[in-house]
Amino acid sequence: MTRFSEAERAYLTSQRLARMATVDPKGQPQANPVGFFPQADGTILVGGHALATTKKWRNLQAHPKVSLVVDDIVSVTPWRVRGVEIRGRAELLTGPHDLGPHFSEELIRVHPEWIHSWGLDR
Repeated sequence: MTRFSEAERAYLTSQRLARMATVDPKGQPQANPVGFFPQADGTILVGGHALATTKKWRNLQAHPKVSLVVDDIVSVTPWRVRGVEIRGRAELLTGPHDLGPHFSEELIRVHPEWIHSWGLDR
């Protein structure tokens, strides 16, 4: 599994919203905003409301490859953006967890296989 740099980890822990891209069984891409939680073991947990009923869950059951993008705009003038893209394998989990009562018992654990970041060094 690919590891995050200290700058990437610090940035990810400061953010709460990512875009998750999956591919459906017909090969069509789908991207959705998701809540995410970096873990000490280097994985990312994604939670949601009734997650097992979503298209993203069904997509990952058929094809477990996933991409997450976390980014923001630091400044408009001058233009400065920063972010992290994570590509990897999704593991679908069901059961008790500590993410809070607003999330269903289903979670997606992302195992990073490729990480690219930009704008974190300023």
